[in-house]
Amino acid sequence: MYCLPGKPSAEFVCAMEDVLDVYHMPYDAKRPIVCLDETCKQLVGETRQPLSMAPGCPARFHHEYVRNGVANLFMMLEPLTGRCHVRVSQQRTMRDRALTIKELVDIHYPEAETITLVMDNLSTHKKAALYETFEPEEAKRIADKLDIHYTPKHGSWLNMAEIGLSILSRQCLDRRIASIQVLGKHVKAWLKQRLETAPTIDWRFSTDDARIKLKRLYPSLLPS
Repeated sequence: MYCLPGKPSAEFVCAMEDVLDVYHMPYDAKRPIVCLDETCKQLVGETRQPLSMAPGCPARFHHEYVRNGVANLFMMLEPLTGRCHVRVSQQRTMRDRALTIKELVDIHYPEAETITLVMDNLSTHKKAALYETFEPEEAKRIADKLDIHYTPKHGSWLNMAEIGLSILSRQCLDRRIASIQVLGKHVKAWLKQRLETAPTIDWRFSTDDARIKLKRLYPSLLPS
């Protein structure tokens, strides 16, 4: 279920319309539109060897398990082409976010002139995080490649990377995974299978739609 503000909000609709306009921009290989989001995965190990699946009998796992910490996953999704990359990290710090953006710029889109980046508006999601992590010259080089558009508070559903993370969670993370190394192998295999078809996202909800269906969120204008 979508999370929406409980009352009219000019700040919300302004950011929402900005993101919706981005999603209806034509494809440009030199200015790819990429959505960035993150999630975490509890690492869980077995205390007893699971019983393998057999004819007429599903695999069985003991109810006891051991917690091995939490890993973080950053998803970089290009909805118009279906390209998808996932970075797995031990932590979810400002530095991890900055390293993910550097990977996006230098490894996945080195030929892009500008990356139009859609992501949540959290304090660690600012360009300033780059200056907390890299030398000023390097931070500015990376920052200059980015055209950032933030989803509003209560508007994480506007980030299409959430769709990708939901699919990843259902298809790859819905099991006990004991370590970050095993998690990385599972994610790599999932990405390989996904990229064989590279499914795209046809986002149809527009600013015009929002002004009708979400009219209650637009402030009432005072008489002039």
